[in-house]
Amino acid sequence: MDTTFATRGLDDRIYDSIVIGAGPGGLQAAIYLGRYNRDVLLIDRGGGRTSHAHFIENVLTHRLISGMEIIRRGLEQATNFNVQIKTDRVTKIEKDGGLFTVFTAASAYRARTVIVSTGVSDVFPPIEHLHRFLGTSYFTCIDCDGYRTTGKKLVVTGNSLNAVNLALAMKQMFTKDTTFIPYELSLQPSSSEVLADEGIPVVPGKPVRIIGAKVMEGLELEDGTRIACEAVMASFGIRLNDDFLSGLSLKKDAGNAHYVTSSVYESSLRGLYIVGPLNTGQDQVVIAAGEGATAAIDINKQLLEEKEGRGEICSLAEHP
Repeated sequence: MDTTFATRGLDDRIYDSIVIGAGPGGLQAAIYLGRYNRDVLLIDRGGGRTSHAHFIENVLTHRLISGMEIIRRGLEQATNFNVQIKTDRVTKIEKDGGLFTVFTAASAYRARTVIVSTGVSDVFPPIEHLHRFLGTSYFTCIDCDGYRTTGKKLVVTGNSLNAVNLALAMKQMFTKDTTFIPYELSLQPSSSEVLADEGIPVVPGKPVRIIGAKVMEGLELEDGTRIACEAVMASFGIRLNDDFLSGLSLKKDAGNAHYVTSSVYESSLRGLYIVGPLNTGQDQVVIAAGEGATAAIDINKQLLEEKEGRGEICSLAEHP
């Protein structure tokens, strides 16, 4: 036993894997590892991006399911496979002597492997009543919720060129009634021209309030102008929930934004896996879940190989 851990009253158990984050990727990984009868701890702070999704319609066998329901069912399923679950916020990860130490504010836990599935958070502008409509008529993901705007009176807003491209895509796929509001964004002549060519009106101004009680009726701009709409698709960027990884030297992409992983979602640090939108893949429930399953399968393979390497199990060649 590590006397440092014992004297501090911290957990001296060594888990096969610690999963950080109970999003689709983390839950799927925990379920797979639990089914391998691995000793797994899942740490989740609560309130992830998936919980904001009211209408998930692209998960096989589910005509419609909410993000909260996916999380609730996933936690229940993981518990059924003896995954330990703790509600806490991870503050730091260290690796020493082949073992990881995962720190929270008051505790620390050790494991042979770690899966990070903490995802990202949307950046929200200061628009009054935004959260009242978040996930029902105020959307931030075209792949997740673009379909929900089909045939509706739509406003696209954002503060970067991505928002211009978003407006063009929304009109092409979902609704001809699309208006673009550049939020503190000076449009280049080329952007204005392409929007005009596509018949997308541009209304300069800064949205400050969503109008409507239970149903979105429009947007009010800073100068008092009101724009009627039934839905908003917004593009203000994301923040990675990765502060606790800052002490590790992990390889990132060319833009130094997302983490580079292998085909099995192992990071540049052996034994540390990153699934979901923290890596360079697509941000979707089904994709994150697939990544979690892939990472868990590889972890189980590694654990078997490590045990065989220590001579704790016999190879098949020795016992045909």
